Amino acid sequence: MRDHESALVLYDEAMAFVRSAALRAFARLNVADHLDDDEPVPVSALAAATGARPDGLARLLRFLATRGVVRQHDDDRYTLAELGRALRSTAEPPARSGVLMFTDPMFWTTCHRLESSLTDEEPTFARYFGEPLGDYFAANPETDALFYEGMATVSDAENALIAAASDLPDSGTVVDVGGRNGTMLLAALQARPGLDGVLFDRPDALNTSRLEAAGHDGRWKAVGGDFFTEVPRGDVLVLKRILHNWDDEESVRILRACLRALEPGGRVLVVDAVVPEDGSEHQSHLMDLMMLGAFTGRERTTAELRPLFTAAGLRVTRVIPTPSVMSIVEAVAGEPA
Repeated sequence: MRDHESALVLYDEAMAFVRSAALRAFARLNVADHLDDDEPVPVSALAAATGARPDGLARLLRFLATRGVVRQHDDDRYTLAELGRALRSTAEPPARSGVLMFTDPMFWTTCHRLESSLTDEEPTFARYFGEPLGDYFAANPETDALFYEGMATVSDAENALIAAASDLPDSGTVVDVGGRNGTMLLAALQARPGLDGVLFDRPDALNTSRLEAAGHDGRWKAVGGDFFTEVPRGDVLVLKRILHNWDDEESVRILRACLRALEPGGRVLVVDAVVPEDGSEHQSHLMDLMMLGAFTGRERTTAELRPLFTAAGLRVTRVIPTPSVMSIVEAVAGEPA
């Protein structure tokens, strides 16, 4: 490929952020709620329902038709494509919150200034927002709510797949470490009716409403604490999207606490977006750069994860892929570090 051809490819790559912007605008206006699966709706009616300008909305929909979100028909009429149905308020799970979370200005800003994370020691988020992420969330409750609502809907799309791939036992106790609202624990309890569960997180982070609504009375309890020091005992300890938030030293501390909490024969399941070592395209690469831009954590390869388990006294037994972006790194008690 000659340089001028390469340049044209790179220009298209450089404009990829516009695709995210279009999806965000579509989600913000709730256009999906006003589209039918079969009966085409005129742009004029969609504009009236969403408060958008007809000309601008027509151009947005024309583009999103090329992305498979909507289908274009004659006379500027549209139906909702299968891909776009997940953006309806009634979708299970509704993807709208996740889309708005991933395209929130806090991520756009830190990713736009990614070069700062490559050259400076100070985390980019604190530099450009004036405070660490936790303090920013405390001062901006709407953003805090959007982030955790978005993460919950992302988890809703993943958890049943993860539970099915986890080879959970038929009985015993599963502990959702740092589980916040317990959606991972709920998926495990639903997959294995003989399991009991513990939802474990900081006392101020625990939210049991999803578990309460689902029932399973007597099969679970919520426990507050600090996973750096002590974790409730269990046969299976699940850490979903936990280690990627922390540096290597802090990750080892968490894993050591998990080792102390394992029942004989128990397992630790670390569920993260494991980066492929063969260089193949994978969403984990994008997530890793988002972490680089905003936080102190990272997505890791299996080779980068193994030393953390070893230092904590655990032995990795296998890495289980799932149909989602997440993989399950299974470990058992090994030789003490």
